[in-house]
Amino acid sequence: MAGGGKRLCIVTDAWHPQVNGVVRTLEMLQGRLKKRGYRVYMITPKLFRTVPCPTYPEIPLALDALWKMPALMKRIGADAVHIATEGPLGWAARRWCVRNGIPFTTAYHTAFPEYVAARTIFSADTLYPLFRKFHAASSGVLVATKTVKNLLQSKGFTGIVDWTRGVDTDQFHGGIPKADWGFDGPILLYVGRVAVEKNIEAFLEAEVEGTKVIVGDGPALKALALKYPDAKFLGAKFGEELAQAYASADVFVFPSKTDTFGLVMVEALACGTPVAAYPVQGPLDVVGRDGTGPFPEWDTPIAALDEDLATAIKGALACDRAACACFARNYDWDEVTRQFEAALQFMPEGDAATSAETIAH
Repeated sequence: MAGGGKRLCIVTDAWHPQVNGVVRTLEMLQGRLKKRGYRVYMITPKLFRTVPCPTYPEIPLALDALWKMPALMKRIGADAVHIATEGPLGWAARRWCVRNGIPFTTAYHTAFPEYVAARTIFSADTLYPLFRKFHAASSGVLVATKTVKNLLQSKGFTGIVDWTRGVDTDQFHGGIPKADWGFDGPILLYVGRVAVEKNIEAFLEAEVEGTKVIVGDGPALKALALKYPDAKFLGAKFGEELAQAYASADVFVFPSKTDTFGLVMVEALACGTPVAAYPVQGPLDVVGRDGTGPFPEWDTPIAALDEDLATAIKGALACDRAACACFARNYDWDEVTRQFEAALQFMPEGDAATSAETIAH
């Protein structure tokens, strides 16, 4: 098998019970890598004492990462290390790898400078040097889209490696029956964190017919539910319920202007639901400016992008659902895994620690 029993350590501040594209991507990747013969060790906040992140309480921040990380890394004795996030665990793992001369890859999953700027007095430009420093020590910075790649290169990032995203077509597909919600159509759906950086209020303010449905949880939920009583806030959904929510909508609305990819768009498309979004990073790369995606051989609209979100929604209503489900199959997990594996930097034979005690996943 490709992995040959090699030990792979993935360090991430984002893990269950968090619900986001980073967690879903890493969970799927973990499973695929195991099937390819790797022994995958996940270092997550579950192994540490944590406190809630200010303004982002669903994200636990490890307090004792600097002290516990060296022992964990030594116990694992990984042949290759991947640091997925720039949180306390990511910085602690980076520090250990640099001090010990261990090569590692990183990933730029989330536009953290823009996220922080949306919640604080700091501008994104003042934060980029810190994130550039974090990734500069890695042997490869994995990014999902051309737009993000160009942005990071303009900010002085180097060593950028293409790493696409995939969708689980066993869970998300065009054969899922619709839920009996009883809402007036068309049903316009948002799925994701209910937080200021997701720009959900732009969706809720859009002057369009139908019922606006919000699936997800987050710090802005109560305020938005009070301000927009006509919208339906259904809370977080998982598994079959999440897939059915996607399938039950006439349009999936993606109002975010900060996401680097937007895996939820591909999940919605896989369930046959077209996408409406702004022409910004994420949507431009995933569904294309003209709504036909980035693949040269595909020319059928599966989405609509417009600076006016209401116009985009009206355009998406005209898309063919069968085409949406077919298009999503282009986001293939075999290719995601292949790109990730190709970027890994393995320790020379015999240099990795010889013992790898099992730790909690």
